[in-house]
Amino acid sequence: MRTTLQRISIIGDGGWGTTLAIHLAKKGLPVTLWSAFDAYAQKMQNTRKNPKFLAGVLIPRSVKITSDLGQAIDDGDVIVLATPSQYARSVLVQIKGCCYRKKSFVSVVKGIDNQNLTRISQLIHEILGPVSLAVLSGPTIAIEVAQGIPSTAVIASHNQVLAKKLQEIFNSPSFRIYTNSDMIGVELGGSIKNIIAIACGVCDGLGFGANTKAAILSRGLAEMARLGEALGAKKHTFFGLSGLGDLATTCFSPESRNRQVGEWLGQGKTIKQILASTQSVAEGVPTAKAVYRLSRRHHIAMPITEEVFRVLYKNKNPQNAVKDLMCRQLKAE
Repeated sequence: MRTTLQRISIIGDGGWGTTLAIHLAKKGLPVTLWSAFDAYAQKMQNTRKNPKFLAGVLIPRSVKITSDLGQAIDDGDVIVLATPSQYARSVLVQIKGCCYRKKSFVSVVKGIDNQNLTRISQLIHEILGPVSLAVLSGPTIAIEVAQGIPSTAVIASHNQVLAKKLQEIFNSPSFRIYTNSDMIGVELGGSIKNIIAIACGVCDGLGFGANTKAAILSRGLAEMARLGEALGAKKHTFFGLSGLGDLATTCFSPESRNRQVGEWLGQGKTIKQILASTQSVAEGVPTAKAVYRLSRRHHIAMPITEEVFRVLYKNKNPQNAVKDLMCRQLKAE
């Protein structure tokens, strides 16, 4: 099946946005990559490198790099939103001033809007109206996809015609794409897994073993599914690529920023020290606050998320957080 949705604009020059630009350019598609900073966009345009967020990988010459958001929107038939979740609202407000209404949008943002506690697809509709929309998520460590290491992901949309067109665009021999109609579950899985990865990193930092991480991963998956069902997702979605798959990758990969943040917390660093020492964004940090608030709003028990929230925002000692998790009232699985 061929599609007329051929020109792609990636809004966000982080590791994942840059990886998708490289991936699609290698497929021969016209790609524009947008950076919020003019000087850095020019540096990438000249050097074909993104040392801040994707070191060691060359950006093909065919990728157009710009800091002109209006130009980037004009260039694309498909607009891929790849900004950190905390900047998505401000970028979408800027996009609202561009000619976007005939475009299709794909969110690859793994986070929750802290202002209204909405998923990013909801935020897109809130600001841009009823645009054609899908989300892409899955176990995708950026550097591995950029290097062509076999990887998988899922495109979710209420519009299955759009989902199948996008599946064809993003799929390649090294990047297999599935489709799904459960946008809620796919987005929530990709967001909440970062919180659980921080918890697994804390276990690494404290020197615990595989038993502890397996417990955190499996009970974290139960938390994801409980909140997801309460918000309208399908439970089985959380046992797929955007749930269990992404959760396993993020909890165990040494390349995972969220797991690394947790490891540093377990080693005794404060979150303020950690965030000041890195330019990369760990989505689990702001997402922990949003999901904690969502769990309270919907009266859903999420003890791991609650303890991560308390370590990040209430200065709770990680050792005490683990102790409190282990000493909770006994219950059936």
